[in-house]
Amino acid sequence: MLVSLIAAVVAAVLYGVASVMQAIAVRAASRRDPQDASAGVDPGLMVRMLHEWRFVVSICLDALGFVAQLIALHRLPLFAVQAFVASNLAVTAVLASWVIGVTLSWQEWAAVTGVVAGVGLLGSSAGPEGAAEVGAVFKLALIVAVAGLTVVGMAAAKLNEPYRTTALGVVAGFGYGLLSIAARVLVGFSPLELARDPAAYAVAAAGIISFMFYATALEGGSVTVATSAVVLSETIPPAVIGVIFLGDQTRPGLAVVAWAGFFIAVASAVMLARFGEAHHEEDVAMADAVAHRQANAGPAACGLLFWWSVDLQFFLAVPDTTGAS
Repeated sequence: MLVSLIAAVVAAVLYGVASVMQAIAVRAASRRDPQDASAGVDPGLMVRMLHEWRFVVSICLDALGFVAQLIALHRLPLFAVQAFVASNLAVTAVLASWVIGVTLSWQEWAAVTGVVAGVGLLGSSAGPEGAAEVGAVFKLALIVAVAGLTVVGMAAAKLNEPYRTTALGVVAGFGYGLLSIAARVLVGFSPLELARDPAAYAVAAAGIISFMFYATALEGGSVTVATSAVVLSETIPPAVIGVIFLGDQTRPGLAVVAWAGFFIAVASAVMLARFGEAHHEEDVAMADAVAHRQANAGPAACGLLFWWSVDLQFFLAVPDTTGAS
């Protein structure tokens, strides 16, 4: 149980760091006209992002976070794991204030504290994962749900701001929730088992479309608002499904503590979403500035490696051949 709790915390931290890096990478790779509030989904965005080092690193962090999440799902109920993953919003908010430069108000810091406190209560009261098994119909329903989300997400990308970012974040969050549910019901991890399991295809499809819509949300919106929408929609549905269909439960006598922690964490995420909207334009503008900063075009340029002491401009400076000082 302790290993699973640690894995859940690690997943949240990795996801939170990856979110900020992806937000900067999206701004750097975007060709979206700032005046076009409903540009739709850009198919070339993902290809261009592959040339951004921040995106490549964030993908590695997401992959490690997913492995940690799988370890957590092996012993913990879905509602506990999803609430832990939801705490990545606190990581995102704090890191965005450091890297991007957005100033967090005392209400936002209180919301960050609420997320951490809620997750702490939940972790201390979560029981083992449920033992209920699901059939092929349940797994095929997950694939159908992913297809439906794809259609909804394409429509959401046509909305105007501020609704576009929130709607895309919600769709991406539902997709990540489906990914968690599908990962939970996998029968095994050997290549043959994965090839025969419909849930494995649901995991792959949900991961692709969720990331695509999340990146589209980050392209023109605030990282805090987009991530808040993702957190809310990826947390509650899996928690309900886990209790109803998968037999998840709390430790004996701690149901009230568990659900109190769950709602404190989710409510704090809602607070972060609301406060984030207050400086939406500031958040986007600062992320753009970081993404397009030309000096030191390496890790130190966006403040992610503050110990990187080498000034790359020193080595890239063009010799002065005019004789001017």
